[in-house]
Amino acid sequence: MMYNQRMPRRRFQLTEEQAKELQRGYQAATDAARRTRCQALRLYSEGYAVPAICQITGCSRSSLMNWWHKYRQQGLSGLDDHRDGRNRAKLTQAHIQELTEKLHQYSPHDLFGWQTQTASGQHWLVEDLARAVDKWYGIRWDSRTSYHSLFARCGFSYQRSEKVYKSRREREVLDFEAVVEKN
Repeated sequence: MMYNQRMPRRRFQLTEEQAKELQRGYQAATDAARRTRCQALRLYSEGYAVPAICQITGCSRSSLMNWWHKYRQQGLSGLDDHRDGRNRAKLTQAHIQELTEKLHQYSPHDLFGWQTQTASGQHWLVEDLARAVDKWYGIRWDSRTSYHSLFARCGFSYQRSEKVYKSRREREVLDFEAVVEKN
């Protein structure tokens, strides 16, 4: 057992039954994350130094302490991954379906006029989608990846955007081209 002599003995130690429960949880785990949590807690209960546990398991100190607290309160069920992912907490499946219909029905130009991210306003970009989702549902994400995922869930695929300067004045360009042709 690696016990750091400089650290006082931990007040929270597992009973023999809890140690066996963690061992069974480790062996029965089907995903790597749960195995890592069980292993980290077993090492922690045996007196291993926190930096050593973090190095062995690849977890952070705060995660280790959080897992320990959850295990002490809820047992093995506290080590389950409770995230549901895919931003479900913000948009329901019904919202996704409604959004899909709206994105196919409207263009960014229909919603925002000429203040879109493309010159024509006909193609959806992340920035336009973010404005539309905020307008319709009052929801914002910090990550562009969330919007990319949302596009995919709505049946949109990635396309290169057009390379036209938004500040370009079409009338002046046509006049210039006419002058160039005359000369």
